Amino acid sequence: MNNNIAIDVAAKYLVQESDPEKARYLFSYTITIKNAGSNSARLLSRYWKITGGDGHEQEVEGDGVVGLNPHLAPEQEFTYTSAAMLDTPVGMMQGHYMMVNDSGERFEVDIPPFSLAVPQALH
Repeated sequence: MNNNIAIDVAAKYLVQESDPEKARYLFSYTITIKNAGSNSARLLSRYWKITGGDGHEQEVEGDGVVGLNPHLAPEQEFTYTSAAMLDTPVGMMQGHYMMVNDSGERFEVDIPPFSLAVPQALH
């Protein structure tokens, strides 16, 4: 149950900040969280599973996003950008947000899997 919270993700390879010779591939991702429901909700925490092209998994958990705990009224959106470092030119991320509505009910919102890939790395 996602309480009508919609997630949109756009990922981008950061050429200038990456160093393929040292197996450092940096990607930014911009996420828009939209409250399409009728109740306000606050984002409490995040959980990420980052999987490299070699199958290596990394898990990241923490409070809020980019140091914030956005409160979304119905029809309100919150957009933020963050980054992830991989040691392979392709990988993927997925996870969830823990949120609470104004009635005090906690609920998880899935972040659908999205790929991180150096352009021309996937043929």
